[in-house]
Amino acid sequence: MRGGNRKIRLLIGAGIILFAVIKYCSSAEVNPYTNEKQHIALTEEQEIAMGLQAAPQMAQQHGGLYANEQYQNFVDEVGQRLVNNSIARETGYKYDFHLLADKNTINAFALPGGQIFITYALFSKLENEDQLAGVLGHEIGHVVGRHSAERMAKQGLTQGILNGVAIGVDPNTAQGAAAIAQMVNMKYGREDELQSDDLGVRFMIESGYNAEEMIGVMQILKSAAGPNRTPEFQSTHPDPENRVEKIKEAIKKYKN
Repeated sequence: MRGGNRKIRLLIGAGIILFAVIKYCSSAEVNPYTNEKQHIALTEEQEIAMGLQAAPQMAQQHGGLYANEQYQNFVDEVGQRLVNNSIARETGYKYDFHLLADKNTINAFALPGGQIFITYALFSKLENEDQLAGVLGHEIGHVVGRHSAERMAKQGLTQGILNGVAIGVDPNTAQGAAAIAQMVNMKYGREDELQSDDLGVRFMIESGYNAEEMIGVMQILKSAAGPNRTPEFQSTHPDPENRVEKIKEAIKKYKN
């Protein structure tokens, strides 16, 4: 009887894994803005709705918006200039740019659908408008690249496989598989960052900004991370030094 139960578990586990794989494979489509084949779990409308719903909570986690209308307008103007002069304007996304009050966390991030944030801690370290354009251009790149929707699809596949393994084999094996899956997803995260750097350079050049200043942004991030930063293979972000080389390549590519 015990052997029969094990066979049933194996069949159920295999079914869960097969369903996850089929669902993931059927979500393949070509991003019309980057011409890249991706697996996407959401429509543009769903991305926009998700971003708008999450934006107030994200702002609250960083102390709300920075209480300086002039700075807020400046961030918005630079962001909209990048959108209006690039392929970003051809998307259906609703781009909004927010300066957060957080004076301690050096960060910028994008939610699905066009909600883009930069903390005052990072904003205050930038040396000029071009560097701000570099930060915002990178985040616009995440939106245009549909990286959040793509990652959700990958996480759905990973979770389906892990659930199937846990049911069909045993939870301990699933834990080991989860560690491997996390490393794979980190790799995808680094690829997203490099693509966003590339798109950010493109958007800067198309908008009349000095793309060389993106290198200055990398230097700021490297200094902020300090000597004890996480090794690249354990981080979703590539090392700033490695990003600089790719940025230089992108500048040559888009200036010609």
